[in-house]
Amino acid sequence: METSRNPRRRTLIVLTALAVTGSLTATGCGGGSATATTSDGKARITVLRSNGAIFEPLYIAEQQGYFKAAGLDVTIKAGAQDTSQNAPSVLNGEAQFAMTDSSGFLKGAAEDLPIRIVTGLQSATTETDPTDGLLVTKDSPIGSFADLEGKTVGISALGGTIQFICEYLVQKAGGDPGKVKFVALPTTSLTDAATSGKTDAVFSFGPFYFAGLDSGLRSIGNGMNDVPGMVQGLLFASRKYLSSNGDTAKKFIDAVAKAITYANEHPAAVKAIDKKYTQVPAAFIDAHDINHYDKSLDTTVMRTVITKMHEFDLLDNEPKDDALYWDQAPTTAGE
Repeated sequence: METSRNPRRRTLIVLTALAVTGSLTATGCGGGSATATTSDGKARITVLRSNGAIFEPLYIAEQQGYFKAAGLDVTIKAGAQDTSQNAPSVLNGEAQFAMTDSSGFLKGAAEDLPIRIVTGLQSATTETDPTDGLLVTKDSPIGSFADLEGKTVGISALGGTIQFICEYLVQKAGGDPGKVKFVALPTTSLTDAATSGKTDAVFSFGPFYFAGLDSGLRSIGNGMNDVPGMVQGLLFASRKYLSSNGDTAKKFIDAVAKAITYANEHPAAVKAIDKKYTQVPAAFIDAHDINHYDKSLDTTVMRTVITKMHEFDLLDNEPKDDALYWDQAPTTAGE
C-alpha cells in the first residue's frame, strides 16, 4: 500500500526519462515525420487505447468504416496500464495517437513534452448519472467532502485525476485538502477497504463503484460529474507528427467525431464493444447505461484543473494553452 501527499515526483521523473529516450529514438529513426502508407495509398495509423473504457468510439469508427472512408488504415492497440506512460510511444513514432485523461496529459505538458491534445472523447457531465464517486459505509460520520479532513481515502493511483477530484471537492466544500491522507490500493480492493474500515472512504469508478453501492456502501456527491466539462478521456499526438501530417490527423479526428455521434445514438453497439474488449461481466454491461461521449475540450475547465492541480502540488508548473492543444482540436471556452 502506497501513501503520499506528494506522489508526483517519481512518476514525472520516470515519464521524462522515457520521453527523452523516445525523442532520441524518433530522431534516429525518423519517427513522426512522413506518414507510412499501405499499398493502396491509405495512411497507416496506430492508436493506443486505454485498458479500461472510453475507447469505444475508436472501434465504432473502425466498424462503421469511418476510418476507411477517410483513407486511413488504423490499428488500435491497448496502451500502457497507466495511460500517462503512452507518451514515449507517441514520441518515438511507435504510435501516432494515444489515449489518456486530463491529469495524464497535463503531467507530460508540465514537463514540456512536445505533445498536443487532438480531440476529446469524454467529459464529466450533468446529463448522465454518476459512474464514479466517493463511497463510505452507511453508518460513517462522513456526510460531505469537507468531512474528509483527517481521514484516509483509498484511491487506485496517487497523483492523478481521482486524487485531484477528491482534493478539489474537499476544498469546494470548505475543507482543507492538505489534511486528507490518500492511499493507493488495487481497484478491486477498494470496496473491501471501505467496508472493513481499512480506510475511512474510497473513491471508486465504473463497475467497482456500482459493486460498492450494491454491497451497501453510501455515495457522497456526484463524483467527477461535480466538475462538469472536465475531460476524462482524450487523444493526443506528438507536435512533430502533427506539423508534418496535419491533413491526416484532421481526417482521423473527424472520423472519431462521427463515431462519437454514432456511439451516443447506438448504445447496443457500444455495449457489444465493451463485452469484447473489457473484463466487465456481460450482465453488468447490459444492466447499465453507456457513457456519454463528447469531442469538445472545455479550455476554461481545463485551466481550472491546471491551476488547482498546481495548487495541490500535483503539477510542477502550469502549462499554457499553446502547450496543450493542437490548433485544429475541437476546443470550446465554457463559462
